[in-house]
Amino acid sequence: MKLTAASSPSRTNTILAIVWPVLAVLCAAALWAATILRADGDAERSRLLLLKEADTYAQAYEQYVTRSIAQMDQITMQLKHSWEHGGRQTLLEDMRADGMFTDHAFVAVGIVGADGKVRSSTRRNGLPDDLLDAAFFAQHRNSNSSALRVDIAPAGFDATREVVLFTRRLDRFDEEFDGIVVMAVDAAYFTSFVGQSTLGADGVLAMADTDGRFWIEQAGDETGRPGGPRTLHQASLGVHAGGPRLVDDKGFSDGVARAMGWRDSAVYPVVAMVALSQRDGSAAAQLYWEESRGRAVAGTVALALMAGLASLLSLRAASRAREHEAVRLAYRTATESANDGFYMAAPVRDRKGQIVDFRIVDCNERGASFYGLTRRDLVGRAVSTMDRGHAGAELVATYRQAMATGFHEEDRRMPLDERLAIAWGRRRLVRVGDGLAITLQDISERKQHETEMERLANQDALTGLRNRSWLLNHVPTLFDAAAREGGLALLFIDLDEFKQVNDSHGHGTGDALLVAAARRLGALVRPGDDIVRFGGDEFVVLMRPARDEFQVAAVADRIVAAFARPFALGEGLQASVGASIGIAVYPRDGQDVGTLITHADIAMYAAKHEGKGQHRFYDEKLSGGIQKRARLKLELLDAIAGKQFVLHYQPRVDPVSNRLLSMEALLRWQHPGRGMVAPGDFIPFAEASGLIVPIGDIVIEQACAQLAAWGRAGALLVPVSINVSARQFERGGVKSRIEEALTRHGVLAALLEVEITESAMMGDREEILAELAALRALGVKLHIDDFGTGYSSLSQLRTLRMDVLKVDRAFTAELDGGEGRVFFEAIVSMAHALGMAVVAEGVETADQLQVLRELGCNEVQGYFISRPLSADDLAARYLTLPLAACA
Repeated sequence: MKLTAASSPSRTNTILAIVWPVLAVLCAAALWAATILRADGDAERSRLLLLKEADTYAQAYEQYVTRSIAQMDQITMQLKHSWEHGGRQTLLEDMRADGMFTDHAFVAVGIVGADGKVRSSTRRNGLPDDLLDAAFFAQHRNSNSSALRVDIAPAGFDATREVVLFTRRLDRFDEEFDGIVVMAVDAAYFTSFVGQSTLGADGVLAMADTDGRFWIEQAGDETGRPGGPRTLHQASLGVHAGGPRLVDDKGFSDGVARAMGWRDSAVYPVVAMVALSQRDGSAAAQLYWEESRGRAVAGTVALALMAGLASLLSLRAASRAREHEAVRLAYRTATESANDGFYMAAPVRDRKGQIVDFRIVDCNERGASFYGLTRRDLVGRAVSTMDRGHAGAELVATYRQAMATGFHEEDRRMPLDERLAIAWGRRRLVRVGDGLAITLQDISERKQHETEMERLANQDALTGLRNRSWLLNHVPTLFDAAAREGGLALLFIDLDEFKQVNDSHGHGTGDALLVAAARRLGALVRPGDDIVRFGGDEFVVLMRPARDEFQVAAVADRIVAAFARPFALGEGLQASVGASIGIAVYPRDGQDVGTLITHADIAMYAAKHEGKGQHRFYDEKLSGGIQKRARLKLELLDAIAGKQFVLHYQPRVDPVSNRLLSMEALLRWQHPGRGMVAPGDFIPFAEASGLIVPIGDIVIEQACAQLAAWGRAGALLVPVSINVSARQFERGGVKSRIEEALTRHGVLAALLEVEITESAMMGDREEILAELAALRALGVKLHIDDFGTGYSSLSQLRTLRMDVLKVDRAFTAELDGGEGRVFFEAIVSMAHALGMAVVAEGVETADQLQVLRELGCNEVQGYFISRPLSADDLAARYLTLPLAACA
């Protein structure tokens, strides 16, 4: 049946009377769904935040415990050294008289003899009279390890408080057992990290050792007795690896569910645990649920009332529509429902019939809204008045062109007028009879997206500066203007020591430094100059005009001076880097952007090679250095392929008996044209270029092959040490390469030793530590080479568990002076305390050798003993005598 025009609004309003309740139900459902989802999300966020807090507190507590035990470790080590080398029987009484160990946390500190009797103590009544039967005493007596032991105090110690014991073995001069150092510390000292105000009334703090000997716990502000968990059930401990977890109320004796965080100490066999109440952590989420539930109920009631009222009004409107609705024009229905503006324009002619303007004869509401008007206000207006000024005249010309051609389409930026609701529009004009049909589409969002994409393509995301893409595309457009205005200079800037900042403090700090460097550059250049982040720690400054070198050099000097000042990166951190600058000038140094960048880069490397922190203009002679390095790289590649590398061996002997104990393999390059090339002429370049990795593999292979050859010839073998660079460890696989070479040549692992410089081990570099541990497990001894030139700490030496400490030749050269001897003696004492042998490098005189004998140095190496020898010469001189004795 065909519906009349009058029936359509009636049917619409009847449908609306049904739709309103349905919409109300849907809105109510959406409201409740959003409320529940938000509440669930808040609960989940609260749970994750609570787990994060527990893990953070556990991490902080572990660091506190590790630092506290490290203090005890250092004190007991100092007491061991003082007792073993001082011989004072009243050592601790004198120290307490001097004000030491008076803190309430120290229950007692004592020296116990081999018979279990207390020889010296800060408090005589703080230790039992006889510790001979104590388990910890028996362990130290039966083991020659001088490592620190942590345990709970047995009966006989201070009964008024809970006590944790720190003990260490004492040795006589002949390394026989001489008793122990005992330090009894109040257990509350380790649980005073935070209190109830931080962890909450139901917070739990605990410290335990990994062997299960003791457990120290603090629930609220009360410290429990060491020995085992009380608030947390034993069955709930589980495996503490894998991050924080939630434990329900059955896991605790007080019935409180908690979030638990665990952290193992990286240095000592102890575990730190923090448990936070789930009830406290979810209080805010529970409060939000209760409040939002009330609001949802109120909203549901309001929606029901509104739906009822709307249905009633719709029914009444349907009744009125049946009487008053008129037939609408079909095109009006179409145009009013469109998102585009629609206009009909008629030409306005003068007396000569020429078109001078156009008048809007019809439009839809969408089109009128683009101009901030209603349809009633826009219809009848002249086109020249719609866009004011010059824009209005252009619009009339566009309309006139469409009348002439029959069609016109354009993307147009709309004039800046507060009435206009769009910034960009796509206008399409079609001639219809003696008028125009115009559609106007809002493309502002698309244009904004295109502009943003163009900006992102040419802007560095970190610093906000222009990027390499902008530089390569934009500089060619400047050449003509630069030739007229007086030239263009390209300054290529590289930050000195930036890699060290990145490696030492992490990439986050490095990024902060780059942002600060970009800001500082912006304050140094002229307003018309452009700054570009070229990549990494490299920046480019485009100076135009650049009329003379003095002007350019002044800007470069200003940059160098400014970058010599430290950068403040927040939280008390400062980074000191410099700037090396290379300068290329257009058109003198290049006619295209690629050549300018290359030449500026060459000049920058020349500035860096000459000492950094300076600028250099490009000179054709600088290319020679680049070519020289390129030739060296090709020659090294040929040397690797042509097997031009050989090993020489420098003996290491016992300073007392002069017996050959081991030797160091030293790399030499037998160049076919230049003869023997010194390592200093190619090793630094090999390190920088990465060629040290294949060269290092050659050293491993040749050392194992030579050991096998000496063994087949019946020589008396001693261990050979090889140098392995940090680049080889960073690449990984050092252990597997050494193991393969040893297996292939049938050489015992004990005959090959690995040397690595201490600077290569700076920081907690997990990949290097893993490789060192694998080599140690293989049976290969590990040397710290050039000790004293890097940044090793006592804790790092203990963690690395190296076998041999090689003292740099710079310290050996200072043995003739008093301070040099004292310092060397301290190194030997520390190394021996850590179970490491000591090798002195660079022994050049008999006096030095005599001092090293007196200091108890294990091995010596240097020209006074022997220069590096070829494999044949060394075998003839050292490997044919009984016990490999030296001449």
